Amino acid sequence: MTTRYSAFIQAVANDDALPIDKEATELWLKDLHNPGRWIIRPILQFFFGALLHLIWFFKRLPLPQFRAHNTLQSLICWFCTHWVTYEANVLILRHFATESNILNFLNDHDEQPSDPIKLYPTTITDMLRDSFVEHDQELFRLVGSFQSAQTQQPPNQLIWTHWQPINQNQYDIKRKRTQVIDFETAHVLFMCLFCLLLTSDEYRDAINGFQLDQAIAIRVGKLIGDPSVVEYAYNKYPHYLVGPWNLTHRFFMHGFFTEYLYARLEHCRQSTAEV
Repeated sequence: MTTRYSAFIQAVANDDALPIDKEATELWLKDLHNPGRWIIRPILQFFFGALLHLIWFFKRLPLPQFRAHNTLQSLICWFCTHWVTYEANVLILRHFATESNILNFLNDHDEQPSDPIKLYPTTITDMLRDSFVEHDQELFRLVGSFQSAQTQQPPNQLIWTHWQPINQNQYDIKRKRTQVIDFETAHVLFMCLFCLLLTSDEYRDAINGFQLDQAIAIRVGKLIGDPSVVEYAYNKYPHYLVGPWNLTHRFFMHGFFTEYLYARLEHCRQSTAEV
């Protein structure tokens, strides 16, 4: 059934002021119109938000720390396979690719490039290997290894060695009738488990990793000579550590940020290739 959008949503879908792939726009809009996001999620967010802060409180106490990365990722993959919508699953897999591409682009332009990121899962099962924890650690590894502030490069001198364009057909996700939970609601249901099954430092770092969006955008903007890309970043000021308050919204906006920045860079790459 074709989703009927309001005049405002149609305007947003057709506006090209913010770069984003057409396929990604369709996925986001369909996911945002999931009835559960508007009816069930607010109730769940109230309950799980309170539980999250309670778990966060106990994890911060001077008690023995524990982690269960494999268990966490196995549960995520099982949940995504059976309960999360097709659109949300594709958006999750796209996020690995968009952020890996952006970081590899910056790494290729560093004075002494580190090993590139290889997190490009194309199936839900791939996320047993390319996990969310690994995703965070690779982000911190590369950002922490950058040795220079990038300077503007002519378009024909930009390096795309480790850039992997996203092809919507590359994702192999089997549709199931039980897949009814949207992206945001899925995050609400799992945010407490993330906090519980990571050490306090791992979890604190993970929820503050979004704040690096601003720094990443600044570097990209300098390289391509477009400082306006900094406006894509909702999460800012990484020197100020935050807690889990408003976490789902910040996570969601981080997803939009990587989609915008990926589309902007892909446009640069294609424009250079056509010259």
